[in-house]
Amino acid sequence: MRHRALVVIATLALLALASLVLAAMIGSVPVALADMPGALCELAAGGSGSLAATLLELRLSRALVAFVTGSALALAGVMMQALLRNPLADPYVLGISAGASVGALAALLFMCALWAVDAAAFAGAVAISMLLYVFARRDLRGGAAAEGGASLLLLTGVILSSACMAMVTLMLSIAPESRLRSMIFWMIGDLAGAPLRAAPWVVLAAGLLFALRSARSLNVLALHAEAAATLGIRVAPLRKGLFFCSGLLTASAVTSAGSIGFVGLIVPHALRFACGPDHRLLIPAAALAGGAFLVLADTLARTVLAPQQLPVGVVTALIGAPVFLYQLHRLRRT
Repeated sequence: MRHRALVVIATLALLALASLVLAAMIGSVPVALADMPGALCELAAGGSGSLAATLLELRLSRALVAFVTGSALALAGVMMQALLRNPLADPYVLGISAGASVGALAALLFMCALWAVDAAAFAGAVAISMLLYVFARRDLRGGAAAEGGASLLLLTGVILSSACMAMVTLMLSIAPESRLRSMIFWMIGDLAGAPLRAAPWVVLAAGLLFALRSARSLNVLALHAEAAATLGIRVAPLRKGLFFCSGLLTASAVTSAGSIGFVGLIVPHALRFACGPDHRLLIPAAALAGGAFLVLADTLARTVLAPQQLPVGVVTALIGAPVFLYQLHRLRRT
């Protein structure tokens, strides 16, 4: 089992590295693989005078943003499905993304600077998370009513999400045409112009560390939800940790790239089919596969109709919908 896990993780790590290399090479002006080492050395030395180094700097920065966003969404999906014990749960199910949309679209409506849009999106996501926690803090304590608590938490999130989406619809209906395009692109999910920052990587590392430390407890919680406390699992701290970590990961991802759908839903399911439900393997595999998936989707989004770029959220939805339907069909046959 340990050998198999190491093989899976190593394979996914190579896939993630290959996706980054491919994203750096492909574009309207391709960069040859033989030119990559020289361009990397030039960037490491602090210069970007050559065309290859300039293109590599631009594309690699965007690919790294896509990787950290996809990893955060996939990891948040694993946590949310474990928290709610619902296979249809994804990072957006509790309304955190909708809260970020309200903040970001309000900033775009008033023509704020890019940093203000990001700050407003993060503030909206955090505000909905705190409001959700206030309403559902008793349900997060777990205990014998874990299933009922999860249902109440999910219902509260759906209601808050509906309220936020009503505000989004209102802002879109009154927005002038000059700002409508940028607002719609943000809602769909777009990585064009997304800056490479350290904060999403710090959030991803913290969330991954918590998830790995909780992997054994998640396995017990998945198999014996009603009796987890009697088996030595601290259910209440675990559920609260899952809630806050998944919320922070979702807020970080949405702030960086907008509402990109299907990554947090199909990647955990695909890995469960391929690797099994053991969270000790599922958690690092989801982080690597989610990042690689979004890098490849973004590469396709900016090259398929080059020089015009598609929102990456459209590509993930077009790929994710048939893949998820296929997974459901396989699950029904099984």
